[in-house]
Amino acid sequence: MTKLLDFPRIVVYDEGTLTQFKMDIVKALRELYNEKKRLDASIALLEARIKASRTGSSAKSTKRRRGRKSMSAAERLEVSKRMTLYWEARRAKQSAAPTPSPSDDQQASTTSAS
Repeated sequence: MTKLLDFPRIVVYDEGTLTQFKMDIVKALRELYNEKKRLDASIALLEARIKASRTGSSAKSTKRRRGRKSMSAAERLEVSKRMTLYWEARRAKQSAAPTPSPSDDQQASTTSAS
C-alpha cells in the first residue's frame, strides 16, 4: 500500500524564468512524519519477528529439548533386564565356542624363532 505524498504547490523552472507556486511545507512535513511513523512501526514489527524466530520465544509454542531424554524408573528396569539377558546370551555363546588353540605349525615356528 503506497501512498503518494500530495505536493500541490511546487517551484518550477521554465526556460530560465522562475515560476513559483506556494508549497505547503508544514503539510508536506506532517505527511512525511506520518509516513515515517508507519515505516518505523513496520520495521519494529519485522525486527521482532526475526528476533522471535531466532530465539524461539513467542514465535514457537513448543520448546525444543536438548540432550538426552530422561528415563523413568520403570524404563531403566526394563533396559537393565534386557541388557542382562543380552550379556548372558553373549557369554554363553563365547563359552560354547572353543577357543582356537595354536596349531603345531605355529608352535614350531615360534619355537624355532626363539
